[in-house]
Amino acid sequence: MSWGAPTAPANPNGDFTVANPPSDGISSLEWSPVGNFLVATAWDGDVYCYEVAQNGQAMPKASTKHEAPVLCSAWSADGASVFAGGCDNIAKKWDLATQQSTQVAAHDSAIRHMAWIQEVNLLVTGSWDRTLRYWDTRQQNPALKVQLPERCYALDVKHPLLVVGCAERQIQIFDLNRPDVAYKNVMSPLKYQTRCVATFPDRSGYLVGSIEGRVAVQHVEDNLQSKNFTFKCHREGTQDIYSVNSISFHPTFGTFVTAGADGNYNFWDKDSKQRLKNMNKCPAPISCGNFNRDGTIYAYAVSYDWSKGGDNPLSNTPNNIYLHAVQETEVKPRGARTGIGRR
Repeated sequence: MSWGAPTAPANPNGDFTVANPPSDGISSLEWSPVGNFLVATAWDGDVYCYEVAQNGQAMPKASTKHEAPVLCSAWSADGASVFAGGCDNIAKKWDLATQQSTQVAAHDSAIRHMAWIQEVNLLVTGSWDRTLRYWDTRQQNPALKVQLPERCYALDVKHPLLVVGCAERQIQIFDLNRPDVAYKNVMSPLKYQTRCVATFPDRSGYLVGSIEGRVAVQHVEDNLQSKNFTFKCHREGTQDIYSVNSISFHPTFGTFVTAGADGNYNFWDKDSKQRLKNMNKCPAPISCGNFNRDGTIYAYAVSYDWSKGGDNPLSNTPNNIYLHAVQETEVKPRGARTGIGRR
């Protein structure tokens, strides 16, 4: 694998560096819906909350600890609480004002992904136990439990559209007006394991990223299938192929960013089928990333993603979180021009 020279700069894009990052692999980054507060979760069980100032500087505000690796997180709609879950098979609600944590969800295996659904005031959790569970966090038992065909590997929701990427390339599409049964069960058009999904802002479809450095643009309804296509990304030549670890839509322009195991993050426009900006490569994988609530900041974690095993030299790479000040030219659509397409 050509990861570049060991002397490659740790922060090649000159982005703001977050002080006191997690000391282990960073598994998720989630922004508050009401302010510039960022939560990071890590494989050592740590959960950190950072406050980001107007000048881009970020400092730790609070932290809490789980008994096992934390894999996912989500914010409450009012920004007062953070939900986090992982390999201890439970999810906790962390009240930032009181610093108290309480268990609000449980599965029979690790919780891989979660989301707070504001429209119905429920937390949804997807697990390796092959279930999707919805929680009224004031109650001990789930409000609804839905069987999945395989382990949950990816999840995203924009009410009423919920998309779950499962093992064996299975994709479950739910209409949350009837959450007890999948609206559609389809196979990913990508040939290899699903790594991440992202629902369109207009709820007409979703993106799928895989471990083969490829993204699929998919629409839910049959009459829009002609608009589906796939494109390659996070590759170097024909031999070095990297996982697409994260996809996030810009909240204003509807364009999106992909982040990969090659250490790159790139901005794209699916409607005009073009890459808007190619950023400089970081010296280690980008494990996760997300836009803040107004799309002015893109946070990303340069952190080993364990895709090459524990004995890889990159497993000793320092874990860092960077904040990119998003420029409008990087995310604003530029009009039709065929730059990416079915490949």
